[in-house]
Amino acid sequence: MIRRAFLIGLVALALPAHAQSVKLKAHEIDALLSGNTAIGKWEGQAYRQYFAPDGTTIYAQQGARSALGLWRIDADKDEYQSIWPRDADWEGWFVMEWDGTFYWVSKKTPPTPFKLVEGEQLVAP
Repeated sequence: MIRRAFLIGLVALALPAHAQSVKLKAHEIDALLSGNTAIGKWEGQAYRQYFAPDGTTIYAQQGARSALGLWRIDADKDEYQSIWPRDADWEGWFVMEWDGTFYWVSKKTPPTPFKLVEGEQLVAP
C-alpha cells in the first residue's frame, strides 16, 4: 500500500483554491515509488515501470523487451535516479505533483506525466 501519511499529505496539497506544482522531497519520492508501478507515455510510447524496494527497476513497453536497471533516491538533490545497462552514469529526475498528477522533470525533457498503481503491475489488466 502506498504509504498513508504520504497520501494524506498529497490531499492536503490539493486543498488550496489555486493548485500549484510541488517538487517532492526525497522521502516523498521514495514512499511514492518504492514497491509500485509508474504508468505513462515516454516519447509517445506507453510504458510501465516497477520500482522494487531492493533498488531494482523494470521498464516495460508493449512489443519491446523489458529492461532491468537500478534506481535510488538522492536525498541531497531530492531526486529519483536510475541507471541502465548501457548507461555510463546515473541520471536524475525531479518528481513534481500538480493537481493530482505526477511528472518526471529533467533539464533534458519537458515535464512528463505519469500515474502510479500499487504493487508490481507490469502487464495491463
